[in-house]
Parts: sequence; structure tokens; C-alpha cells
Amino acid sequence: MTPPKTMLMVGCVALASACTPTIRIEPSDKPITINLNVKIDQEVRIKLDKEVEDLISNNPDLFPE
Repeated sequence: MTPPKTMLMVGCVALASACTPTIRIEPSDKPITINLNVKIDQEVRIKLDKEVEDLISNNPDLFPE
């Protein structure tokens, strides 16, 4: 009786291995586009000490325009 049990076991293993799921990853034929609508505002504030402000106003040649 051993051969029929062996055959039954081999048949079960063969059926179980035939039912494995398959995963496929396929690239798209269209390019990927990313639309960014971004507005960037920048504000720069400079705070000067009174001494530095006086120095600049008394020496206009320090920072010529």
C-alpha cells in the first residue's frame, strides 16, 4: 500500500505547486508628468545698529551704487 500513498502525495505536491500566484510588473508606455504650481515670495529685512547706520550715511563711498 505504500506506492499508492506515495503517488497520492506526489500528486498533491504537484497540484499545490501548480497553483502558485504570479505577479507581473510592467512599465507604463506613457511618461510620468509632474505639474508643480509653486509661487515663491521672499522678503529680506536688514536691521542696522544706529552706529552702523550713521557710519554709512557719513561715508557714502563705502558702498557705491
